[in-house]
Amino acid sequence: MKDMKKLLKEYALLTLGTMLTVVGVYFFKFPNHFSTGGVSGLAVILGHYFPAFTPGSFVMAINILLLLLGFAVFGRGFGGKTAYVSLLMSFSTWLLEIIVPMPVPMTAMADPAQAQPLVELIFAVAFPAVGSAILFNLDASSGGTDIVAMVLRKYTSLDIGKALLCSDLVITLMAFVAFGPTTGLFSILGLVIKSLLVDMVLENINTHKYFHIITTRPAEIEKYITESLGRGATELHGQGVYTHEDRTVVMTVVSRHEAVLLRRNVRAIDPSAFVLIMNTGEIVGKGFRGVN
Repeated sequence: MKDMKKLLKEYALLTLGTMLTVVGVYFFKFPNHFSTGGVSGLAVILGHYFPAFTPGSFVMAINILLLLLGFAVFGRGFGGKTAYVSLLMSFSTWLLEIIVPMPVPMTAMADPAQAQPLVELIFAVAFPAVGSAILFNLDASSGGTDIVAMVLRKYTSLDIGKALLCSDLVITLMAFVAFGPTTGLFSILGLVIKSLLVDMVLENINTHKYFHIITTRPAEIEKYITESLGRGATELHGQGVYTHEDRTVVMTVVSRHEAVLLRRNVRAIDPSAFVLIMNTGEIVGKGFRGVN
């Protein structure tokens, strides 16, 4: 039952991350022809040169082909999460084209003269950046060019990060040829913002608070940590340099919400406690990220 709840929660977050990406891509990226790399960026370019097919159709076709490539190369060991996200994104984008057509950018619907491409670029980058950060945090991806990277990693000695950056840059530069310098420059700006924003969001999602609590009443504080917060702690023993009195150092890591509660309760239990609180973004261990 516990494993089932964990699995359901994981796939709920995968769905949320995917739908955020879809919203950014379909409602803001496609109508403005922003091409910031990846499958969706390539679909924007192909949709321009082959108007008989929509960008959503190209997203679905390319992702299915790349998934088949992934399963052909890696067999059943190919990532189930990536397959789920890739298919969900492809189907959702295709379905939105049928249900909610977007012939013009959202800000230009009432009056084309009032179009705000910079505002739309922000949303076109922000939604997918948050969605991608959620997926990366769950060790998943939206497939697409990530599958190409996995294949290249297996058969070549290329620097995959640089190869993907170059491919995204080439796709982005193609927007200059297809849609002109204005859209091309917006696309380059979007690519830069996307690369920075994903890291920022991912770091913010993973941030926890690392406590060093120097106290003379460790038992009550440790009881609160283990029983009320459900966290573990480590106890160290030391001595004050000035007073030479024995002190106990309680070390623990909690979420940001739990940090507020712990700080408040430490002050209530031991007003003279010395508390050091630091941010930490990568934690490996029980209750946090598993060891791969």
